[in-house]
Amino acid sequence: MSIATLSETPPQPSPKTTRRTGRLFALTGAVVGVIYGYDTGSISGALVFLSKDFHLTEAEKGLVNSILVFGSIVGALIGGKLADALGRKAAMLIVAGSYAVFVALSALAPNVVVLDIVRFLLGIAIGISIVAAPLYVAESTPARIRGASVAAYQVATVAGIVITYFVNWGLSGGGHWRWMLGLSAIPAALVVIPLLRLPDTPRWYVLKGRTERAVEVMAMTDPDVDPHAEVAAVGAALTEERGGSARALLRKPYARATFFVVGLGFFCQITGINAVTYYSPQIFEEMGFTGNGQNFLLPSFVQLASLAATVLAILIIDRLGRRVVLLCGIGTMVVMLAVLTAVFGMGDLHGATTWVGFGAILLFTAAFNFGFGSLIWVYASEAFPAQLRSTGASVMLTADLVANLLIAQFFPSLMAWAGAARTFAGLGVLALAALVFASATAPETKGRQLEEIQDYWRNGGHWPATPTPGSVSAGPLGNSAAPPTTSP
Repeated sequence: MSIATLSETPPQPSPKTTRRTGRLFALTGAVVGVIYGYDTGSISGALVFLSKDFHLTEAEKGLVNSILVFGSIVGALIGGKLADALGRKAAMLIVAGSYAVFVALSALAPNVVVLDIVRFLLGIAIGISIVAAPLYVAESTPARIRGASVAAYQVATVAGIVITYFVNWGLSGGGHWRWMLGLSAIPAALVVIPLLRLPDTPRWYVLKGRTERAVEVMAMTDPDVDPHAEVAAVGAALTEERGGSARALLRKPYARATFFVVGLGFFCQITGINAVTYYSPQIFEEMGFTGNGQNFLLPSFVQLASLAATVLAILIIDRLGRRVVLLCGIGTMVVMLAVLTAVFGMGDLHGATTWVGFGAILLFTAAFNFGFGSLIWVYASEAFPAQLRSTGASVMLTADLVANLLIAQFFPSLMAWAGAARTFAGLGVLALAALVFASATAPETKGRQLEEIQDYWRNGGHWPATPTPGSVSAGPLGNSAAPPTTSP
């Protein structure tokens, strides 16, 4: 049989093989998501004990966290090019291998200098995973379950943060910070095994001109579509996406959309979510809770509430609308930060007041995941045409990570210098600014096709009275999933 014949009639895998391959793609993506979440949150407990072992100042504590975020910025900047050049699968292998190596090395660090170097390298791996893992999941799953698969990756990431807090609590009795940091090396090493067995994504094969292999993999991963037609559609979409540049984001008609997306990305982190993720044991101690049992176990319940809020948002976002969910989430954050300011302003905390503070932290974190956490990537993917979508998402991610870097570095020093009440009051002002910003700029895009949404931005931030020709449909690939976020 000739190669030409093979390209016209690819071998059809059995339904059992297709289901197994699909599950393997989803499983590897979910495991990487869990590891990412775990590595993001594991320092929260470890920092309490390693600070004593290494005699860290408040600024040095901040650096242990911020150096990871700085590495994430570097990784995110190179992640897209790496995934395009080497492949989504190769990028995932690099991420999994790097996780395993650098997590293990961080657990063995003899001093804070070595720890900071290793965490910077781990941060690069995290930054690559922020870009590559959602791409890998979105491009390797059938269209009918693509949204659910990417949402599952977001849930897996939050689940990883939940797990790290329970692990921290379990190991806090002996102060085993090295185990807290190092345990995720095991699943990171194990996930390499299924990754080696899987192909790359059809979209990457098309990107590299390997259309025959793309057709084979498309038939393997999505038996409900005509693989030839779908690969042709992917090729057409890639042609449409070429030509986007960061400079175009600053010119009309996209400057307004860029302002919205970058502002949303910055406010997402500067309002303080990762202050809770990185420093929750210290916050609870300041609140009046005593003992490792409470200060390590209570954050676990906070993250469980966040997981529930993420799932709830996924279930209702297409019913209530994006704008309603986003504004409700940010509004609740503002109220909870006001409550925390009042709680910490009371001075010596005890009794019911401490539990009011705990409830405020829990609702603040859940509200973030309900609003910002669930919607930021949705808006980033909807605001720009195909040729600018990845560039716009990268710019938004950079703004997000820069704000994260500021919180990670300066929050502990600010708590020590200004006190908890003033620190949370400052975050409350920033959250109120975020609410005003989102209220003034966020469109309601529920049920709108991508071209209609782009008409909104072209029309100066207003819905046009009549749809622009060609706005009826975005096409079968118009709603391709974008990377989710947690609190990177």
